[in-house]
Amino acid sequence: MHEMSIAEGIVDIALDTLQKNNGTVVHSIQLNLGRMSGVEKEALLFCFDAVTKGTPAEGATLAITTLPIVGHCVDCDKEFPVENYRFVCPYCKSHMIATVSGRELQVTSIDMD
Repeated sequence: MHEMSIAEGIVDIALDTLQKNNGTVVHSIQLNLGRMSGVEKEALLFCFDAVTKGTPAEGATLAITTLPIVGHCVDCDKEFPVENYRFVCPYCKSHMIATVSGRELQVTSIDMD
């Protein structure tokens, strides 16, 4: 389960930030998670709870914002939401699609004291 190593990385980021800012406790971590990130949200939440035990982040919440998949058509230069992983431009029917968003895995903020 790669969610465990991802959760460890998230907690490492939070604890490093806590230390650099002379904090004592992490209350919450906000995370952007793209639909194509390959990360299972429920598994990540479970692993997060496990890896925070005994740390200044124990009891912290992991608030996850799921980001949609957005495509950009190379042929007609339009952006559009990708539905059901169908990478076909709804405007010109081209299959030349670049992914604009949907692969994110990013800590966006940390609430701490």
